[in-house]
Amino acid sequence: MLTHLIEILIFIFGICIGSFMNVCIYRLPASKSIINPARSICQNCGKTIRSYDNIPVLSYLWLKGKCRHCNSPIAFRYLLVELTGGFFSLCIYFKFGITIEAFVYYALISSLLVITFIDIDHQIIPDVITLPGIPIFFFASFTLAAITYKDSLLGILAGGGSLLLIAVTYNLLTKKEGMGGGDIKLLAMIGAALGWKGVLFTIFIGSAIGTLIGIILMLRTRKGLKLAIPFGPFLSIGAIIYIFFGSSIINWYLK
Repeated sequence: MLTHLIEILIFIFGICIGSFMNVCIYRLPASKSIINPARSICQNCGKTIRSYDNIPVLSYLWLKGKCRHCNSPIAFRYLLVELTGGFFSLCIYFKFGITIEAFVYYALISSLLVITFIDIDHQIIPDVITLPGIPIFFFASFTLAAITYKDSLLGILAGGGSLLLIAVTYNLLTKKEGMGGGDIKLLAMIGAALGWKGVLFTIFIGSAIGTLIGIILMLRTRKGLKLAIPFGPFLSIGAIIYIFFGSSIINWYLK
């Protein structure tokens, strides 16, 4: 009974974080404060959303995905992000329990989810997340059992350095920008949290998934190599897979 209650509370905590992630996803690209105003407004009619209409998941279902004032539809993504926040909070709890590691990795996943949706919409990765994230996750490595601070430091160098080398080489060969600086800083942040092994895994899995999706999209849109696909979401997917299955996949591959 107590176990189920803890799981419910953790899920509620996760969907509340998901609600905050929605705020970040909307406001950061617009250079708006994520603190003020504290209450959200309808993007269509500009009315302030009441507190009882801003309860994660429940309010969306109660209002049937529409604004109370103007009846305009609320994007399904808001519900999706909230549920995703709850889902990963439970996943982290089941793997790490209630520990410092759990909070660190959940903070990383939350950051990656925000980055993913912003990169999909605007093809930018906000420095306000990645630049503070690099030192934060480096210092967090002192509390983690999976990596040491040396692994974290090597992860930063390997993550930022590897993509920087690729970007510079591509630019020299094609005279075009093939990879933004946001991706470089993102992988450096991932390296700070997951170490150099996590960086290599993230690049491999992210590139494999990105290539597969890219081929599918190019065939469907027929834009060929002119199609611009954000790389941040694939790096985020690779990092999240590493958190939960990285060691198992690596051991399986080596055997």
